[in-house]
Amino acid sequence: MARNAGGLVMHPELESIFRAQYPAVVAVARRVLRFEADAEDVAQEVFVSFARSAVPAAEARAWLTVAATHTALNVLRSRRRRVAREVSVAESQESPDAAVQVIEKAEQQRVRDALANLPHKQAVVLVLRYSGLSYADIAETTQLSPSSVGTTLRRAELALRKELSDDPSV
Repeated sequence: MARNAGGLVMHPELESIFRAQYPAVVAVARRVLRFEADAEDVAQEVFVSFARSAVPAAEARAWLTVAATHTALNVLRSRRRRVAREVSVAESQESPDAAVQVIEKAEQQRVRDALANLPHKQAVVLVLRYSGLSYADIAETTQLSPSSVGTTLRRAELALRKELSDDPSV
């Protein structure tokens, strides 16, 4: 490990790994969070964690992808809690305009909230697959077998449909 000018321990290959992996990390986070600025914030947080880690350079891609997914999902969970607090406050104030705005915002987050309710492994596999990773890449990143990736993905899609369904029997 190398130390930067401020004396912090930094990953020795951080710059080259950052240049090579930043677009992929942002893409994974954007897939979960939708907004570029939010995805870039997640990428920044992930690279700060990576810089302080002892992860070998050969494992950087997989580590960064999983870290981006986990961090983005944590952001979703935080948003869900914040929206619930906002709805509670809006209802207590009985302001129809504010309540309508909060409800509309909550509806826009419906899919992301449903994703955040999935079991963690399923959410990770689903996000990675819909971020464009192949089964082989997902298997490498999550340390699952390629056949397990398919099974987990299928279960995740079914669970997501159930989360989004208004019919509880689905």
